[in-house]
Amino acid sequence: MEQTTLHPAIAAAYKVLESGEPLTQAEALLLAELPGELSLDLLSLANKVKNRYADSSELLHACSIMNAKSGVCGENCRFCAQSRHNQAEIEVYDLVDEESVLIEARNCFAAGVSHFGIVTSGYGYKKITPEFERVLAMIDRLHLELPELSVCASLGILGEEPAAALARHGIAHYNINIQVAPDRYGELISDTHSVEERIETIKLLRKNGISVCCGGIIGVGESMAERIAMIFALKELDVTVIPLNVLVPIEGTPLQQSAPVSLAEIVKTFAICRLVHPHKIIKFAAGRETLMKDFQGLLMLSGANGYLTGGYLTTRGRDVADDQKFADQLASFA
Repeated sequence: MEQTTLHPAIAAAYKVLESGEPLTQAEALLLAELPGELSLDLLSLANKVKNRYADSSELLHACSIMNAKSGVCGENCRFCAQSRHNQAEIEVYDLVDEESVLIEARNCFAAGVSHFGIVTSGYGYKKITPEFERVLAMIDRLHLELPELSVCASLGILGEEPAAALARHGIAHYNINIQVAPDRYGELISDTHSVEERIETIKLLRKNGISVCCGGIIGVGESMAERIAMIFALKELDVTVIPLNVLVPIEGTPLQQSAPVSLAEIVKTFAICRLVHPHKIIKFAAGRETLMKDFQGLLMLSGANGYLTGGYLTTRGRDVADDQKFADQLASFA
C-alpha cells in the first residue's frame, strides 16, 4: 500500500528491495529527473536496499590512505593538485621510506581503521622498476608488522608484471578510478593518458584475483545522465568497492572556480548508485566533511556503507577519532 503513494519512478525501483534486481539504465535516468523534494523517498529506499543486500561483515567500511609520493606528476588531470601541469601549492617529495609508511599504518590501525592504502603520484608502473620493488617491500613489511591490517594501494596504471606481483604480495584492494563516464574522460579529466588504460589495468587486476576499488568524482562538469553512465560502466567492470568523491576545487587547478554540486544532486547520485549496485561497498571519499558538513549523516543514509577517513592526499580530511564516533552514531540507523 505504501508504494501507491510514491512517485512512479521510485515505486518501480522498489523491485531492487524486493528481489535484489538492480535498476536498468532507463530506470536510473527516470530517478535522476526527480525533483529535489522527492530525494528523501529515494534516500529511504536506497538505505533499505543497503541494509538488506550490502556486505554486512562490517557495518561501515573505513579506510585511510597515505600520500607516499607527492607531486611532480606528468599527467594533466584537471582536478588534481599533484599534476605539474597545474599551479597548486603542495608539498612535493619522492617515495617515502618504509619506516614512515609503517608509522602511518600503525596510527591508522590503532585508531580502529582496518584498511590502509599506499598511494603514489604519477602515471603508474607498466614494468617492475626499482621504485615499484620498494613499494612491494613496504607491503611485505606491513603484512609482517600488522598482520590484521588490510593493505591496499593506488599506484596508477599497471602492466601485467606489476599486477601479478601485487597479487603475490597479498594486496587487499587496488584503487584506480575511471572518474567519469568513459566517453568524457579525455575532455573532463585528462588527455595525457586514456580511460582505456585504466580499464585495462582493472581487467589485469581482476585477472590476477585482486579486488578493485574503482569509482569517480562528482562536479567536474558532467551531467546527471553522464554520472549514471559512469555508474553503469562500473557495473560492467564488476568492481568490489566504489568510492564516490565530490569535487573540492583546489586553487591552481583548472577546476578551481567550479560551482558546487547541490546537496539534492549528491544524495540522488549516491542513492542511484546503491540501487544499481545493491551488494557493493559504496564509499564516500573527498568532499564529505567540506561540502556536506551538517548533512554528512544524511548522505551516509542514502546508500553509502563506507568512507575514507583522515586526509585526502593533498587536502585535509576528517579526524579518524571523530569519524569513529560518527560511525557509532550511524549504527543506530542500521
